Amino acid sequence: MSSKVSVSPTSLIDQIVVPGDVVLDLSNMTNQTIKLGSGLRQDSDAISAMRAGKFSYSKPNKYWVESSHKRYIPRTEDHVLGIVVDYKADNFWVDIKGPQIALLPGLAFEGATRRSIPKFEVGTLLYLRVVKTNIGMNPELSGTDASGKASVFGPLKDGFMFETSTGLSRMLLSSPTCPVLEALGKKLSFEIATGLNGRVWVNAAAPRSVIIVANAIMNSETLSAAQQRIMVEKLLAKISD
Repeated sequence: MSSKVSVSPTSLIDQIVVPGDVVLDLSNMTNQTIKLGSGLRQDSDAISAMRAGKFSYSKPNKYWVESSHKRYIPRTEDHVLGIVVDYKADNFWVDIKGPQIALLPGLAFEGATRRSIPKFEVGTLLYLRVVKTNIGMNPELSGTDASGKASVFGPLKDGFMFETSTGLSRMLLSSPTCPVLEALGKKLSFEIATGLNGRVWVNAAAPRSVIIVANAIMNSETLSAAQQRIMVEKLLAKISD
């Protein structure tokens, strides 16, 4: 859905809105094309929220309401963090926080053959790609990118995994880099893998860094960009005292 309006950020950007809140008034704006994403509706000159969440904007011209859900609905090409819960024959069964357990074929890894299928114990944490999501069937996963290369996918060793809402996961994966990760990256060295299914894995040489990064991420969901940066500064100040 597109409308002719200006896209200068409003005071509600990054703020929590509820159904019925008017987030944009087209009558006060000059002509320019924008895109209205999920959670918004247009009624004459008023753009209002249809659900509770954070009113979000991404350049050059998209607005939407970012809602947070604990339940994850798998979609094709989603990157997810899965936990192996069973294995039978040449297949693994993986928990991705969805309505159904997901299927991970043993051959869905770069270089895998029937004689060299990877061995994953129950409880192994994997970074995977959703490749099939047919209604009424278990989602299917892969340990490669679309070209068949391992890329960023595979087992995640050591580190710390924690759960978030799906909205926070999407924020962490947004482009440009979300403020909390940008601020942390300027001061700390760490690895991170974020799944759209509301799981995040963090690893660093210093355990203290892992704790700081995890706490900062979990505290960031309802904060504006400026508030996220201030929160990170305060966390870092505490460990330097």
